[in-house]
Amino acid sequence: MAAQTQTAAATDSPSRRVLPKTIKTVVPAIEDCTYTQFFCEENVWRLCEYVATHEAQEVGKCFVVFISNESRCVPLWRQRVGKSEDKLITWDYHVIFMYEPDERCLVFDLDSDLPFPTYFHKYVTETLRTDHILRPEHYRYFRVVPATTFLQKFASDRRHMRQCTHNLDDFISMDPKRDVGTVYNLQDFVRRFYKNM
Repeated sequence: MAAQTQTAAATDSPSRRVLPKTIKTVVPAIEDCTYTQFFCEENVWRLCEYVATHEAQEVGKCFVVFISNESRCVPLWRQRVGKSEDKLITWDYHVIFMYEPDERCLVFDLDSDLPFPTYFHKYVTETLRTDHILRPEHYRYFRVVPATTFLQKFASDRRHMRQCTHNLDDFISMDPKRDVGTVYNLQDFVRRFYKNM
């Protein structure tokens, strides 16, 4: 199946320059995605599986990002279940899908009220914002895992909510000694994926 083309905001760069109205993406339109509320890792698994099946040549450009911290108290804005005006919610962890083609990186967050997909810079600006406004125990950390590794190594099911013995904690943990992916703080995460095009 050919990659979908979806509309993106035309003015989400800092310079407010006009961007192309369409961007190539490797996952279905949001209305065609399988979504289960409060199971972000399952939702992202399905996106990875879709790319591996339908866009295999692009799977090497895809990443799964676990967002958490030691206190498992992660504030994110622009989340659909958020009740405040800015849609703030605190998750114990959150998982997003990212696609990094040669051009600007895209974020796919099925729990966000931002466009699907959203350019990385816009997602950082509106969803992650800055750690400077947070207490240190709420600073966000990011475990970035290649999609192929995630599909090979991730073993969880909904029983993890009842302390199942699967390996979800290896992904949620921001201990760099856990042997999966790379852990970044917010500043290094932005440095890794932001492309000023």
